[in-house]
Amino acid sequence: MPELPEVEVVRRGLETHVVGRRIREARLTGARVARRHAAGPVDLAARVAGAQVLAADRRGKYLWLVLQPPADDPQALVVHLGMSGQLLVQDAQAPREKHLHATLDLDDDGPQLRFVDQRTFGGLALTPLRDEPGASAPGHPGGHSHGIPEPVLHIAPDPLEPAFDRAAVVRRMKGKDVALKRVLLDQGVVSGIGNIYADEALWRAQVHGRRLASSQTKPALGRVLDHAADVMRDALGQGGTSFDALYVNVNGASGYFDRSLEAYGQTGRPCRRCGTAIRREEFTNRSSHFCPRCQPAPRVPRV
Repeated sequence: MPELPEVEVVRRGLETHVVGRRIREARLTGARVARRHAAGPVDLAARVAGAQVLAADRRGKYLWLVLQPPADDPQALVVHLGMSGQLLVQDAQAPREKHLHATLDLDDDGPQLRFVDQRTFGGLALTPLRDEPGASAPGHPGGHSHGIPEPVLHIAPDPLEPAFDRAAVVRRMKGKDVALKRVLLDQGVVSGIGNIYADEALWRAQVHGRRLASSQTKPALGRVLDHAADVMRDALGQGGTSFDALYVNVNGASGYFDRSLEAYGQTGRPCRRCGTAIRREEFTNRSSHFCPRCQPAPRVPRV
């Protein structure tokens, strides 16, 4: 599943190629692509037609276009990428992709924005925008000038956005008597950190993910968050992490941060710091990768 850097790469592509344009017509194939839009695909297509794209925005792994309909308040077209969703900016005459589920024709006979999804876990939904909680408070850093889509309001700020309060997140983490990796993956505490970048941040911090968050000092928790932000910035600079052809940017190009991974997916390979073989273990229906020497496991029952 795409994580924050991969979604941000797509967002930047939309900002370059789609923001400022108007949607002439939208065509959705089947009902599944609009299953999160309660009124269905016909209503969704009708409501986005004629709307101008004001912005491409993101929080964590959630992505949306801010649309200005002809006679309504701005709305958010939330794009759920799921496991294999792709937003591609293509010439209208380009061959149709096999798993094409939505096509948005842009103004001036420009390119098309296409939503392609092989595994069909993703989709589109039009939703109201709401003021971000606390946005009116003095000193609030803002960052989402048009508001936050209703389905995203419960998601915590991510480490790369202005609203991220590192000290507040550290305090919340310190109060959690659960595995540190589980806290990093909790989108209600800090958003955007998925399995890949959690493993990489913990490797950089030299902390085992099964250690209790509450057992770590606040400075140590802050360092883990800093490493998570750093590794995601590094990945963003390389176009994200692509293990197969399912993750691409809006031009269809793959990222190459997978070549720089130190822990995730490196089972059996020597740790770059100490030379010990990287290990893999099961973790809440996922896999965790770590160096047993640099990141010694806690001597307590697993949580």
